[in-house]
Amino acid sequence: MRMSVQDIKETYRRILQTFLHRKSEQGLYEAQQFSKVLIEQQISPEELVSIHRSVLEELYPDLPAEIVDSFDLLLEVMMGYGLAYREHQSLRDQQLELHSEMEVAATMQQSFLPEIVPSTDSLDIGVVNVPAHKMSGDYYHFIKDENGCVGIAIADIIGKGVPAALCMSMIKYAMDSLPEQRLQPAALLENLNRVVEQNVHDSMFITMMYGSYDPKTHEFHYAGAGHEPGFFFRAKENKFEELQAKGIVLGVTRNPTFREYCKKIEVGDFIVFLSDGVTECRIGDDFIEREEIVQLIREYMHMPAQELVECVYDELVKLQNFSLRDDFTLMIIKRV
Repeated sequence: MRMSVQDIKETYRRILQTFLHRKSEQGLYEAQQFSKVLIEQQISPEELVSIHRSVLEELYPDLPAEIVDSFDLLLEVMMGYGLAYREHQSLRDQQLELHSEMEVAATMQQSFLPEIVPSTDSLDIGVVNVPAHKMSGDYYHFIKDENGCVGIAIADIIGKGVPAALCMSMIKYAMDSLPEQRLQPAALLENLNRVVEQNVHDSMFITMMYGSYDPKTHEFHYAGAGHEPGFFFRAKENKFEELQAKGIVLGVTRNPTFREYCKKIEVGDFIVFLSDGVTECRIGDDFIEREEIVQLIREYMHMPAQELVECVYDELVKLQNFSLRDDFTLMIIKRV
């Protein structure tokens, strides 16, 4: 119910008199409760200063002129403070609204990632995907066709925040709509490039590595679009080699050509896909060397794939004092 200015003034007079005469905790408590009334009645700070001055002049008619004049100064201060406070509250409300929208967007973005890893008799797959901030620019994708072939993709949107999330959603639905099981990796990247080139702003690009594993031949065909090179481990030679796949990033030109590569995967071999958030981990002011990543993988490679990637992630995040500077995605595909 709306109170009149006179009602507010009388209430304040009673609270002020009580406090000045008794100086009790009860008076302070009543003042705190009265502040809630002022907010409900939308009484500004400068209006309260005017009420306080008026009540004092009525209670103490002989107040020194200097004291009375000081309220003019206080009134000006409170008017400026009130304007700044309302602006601060408006910005805070906008920030809270944006934060809420970001929470929803981040939740939606997580739903773009696969909920389960494909299950096959000959592959053991592990993946860790950790965003550096609320929104991630990393994406990974799995598909298994009716012949048991497994398609695996890892991508990095060059950009951050909501634009990267929107771009990620486009990539997901583009990949879902493409007949992947009938496409070779190079052809798939060419199809995706058309989608990106036509729909993504010139300031944003996408790197990607895509591979397809055939359980009948145990061959892994793959192609890359400017993505961070992975690793290939040959068990018989106990040797790591770089998994290079040269190709221009998606969205730069209209009709690029992507080269396709092939690896024969023997029992014990495994493939490492990663984002640049792994290779750009910092120890002090220096980036970690790729050889150091290989050594970490070698230390835990006797473990199942999921435990392996989790242990490597734990070690790398410890080296950075538990603070990621970039989105982190690490994937291991083991032949078992």
